[in-house]
Amino acid sequence: MRDLTVAFDLDGTLVETAPDLIAATNHVLAAVDLAPVAPELIRPSISFGAAAMIKEGFRLHGREIAALEAAAHLERFLAYYRTNIAATSHAFPGLETSLDRLTAEGARLAVCTNKQAALSEQLLGDLRLRARFAALAGRDTFPVCKPHPDHLIGAIRMAGGDPNHAIMVGDSKTDIDTAKAAGIPVVAVTFGYTDVHVRDLAPDAIIEHYDELIPAIERLIGR
Repeated sequence: MRDLTVAFDLDGTLVETAPDLIAATNHVLAAVDLAPVAPELIRPSISFGAAAMIKEGFRLHGREIAALEAAAHLERFLAYYRTNIAATSHAFPGLETSLDRLTAEGARLAVCTNKQAALSEQLLGDLRLRARFAALAGRDTFPVCKPHPDHLIGAIRMAGGDPNHAIMVGDSKTDIDTAKAAGIPVVAVTFGYTDVHVRDLAPDAIIEHYDELIPAIERLIGR
């Protein structure tokens, strides 16, 4: 795997962030006297970002967000989330062992996420994961973001890697579409945030646990 670059999505791929993101959504709802929404109802919206989660929370209450209120709701969400970003968030089981092995075998690691770069840096820093990655490209790092292929290609190059010798790991349609657009093989995890099963999105490989990541990558680079 020497000189291979492995680029990971963040939320739902590297880190289980759902509880803290859902808590931020419910914080917004509470501010307008709406009851909390059940985690399983809002979880599939996570891959679409904070604004989508807020919108879905209101929709579940039969409400729409007025255009003038949307920015205020988003700022309330972000203010709460910044303070509670790693209250319960944690790396998925087996992740750190897999990252250690990839690094030991000469792979470069990068993060390619549609989360804001500053929030991504804060989260990975709080979880003591940031130093494992040679580069982090957030939603606002480049003029474009996923599913535009240049976001992924840019993250790989930031890490000092070659897009022709790289693999993407993600959990959603956005990740898979991005990798396909960039011509980069993609491994999909089943434990992330998506409203359809990843098998229906035709990734190059699927894993249910990080114990399966190294064998999946070995199959793809040997193909």
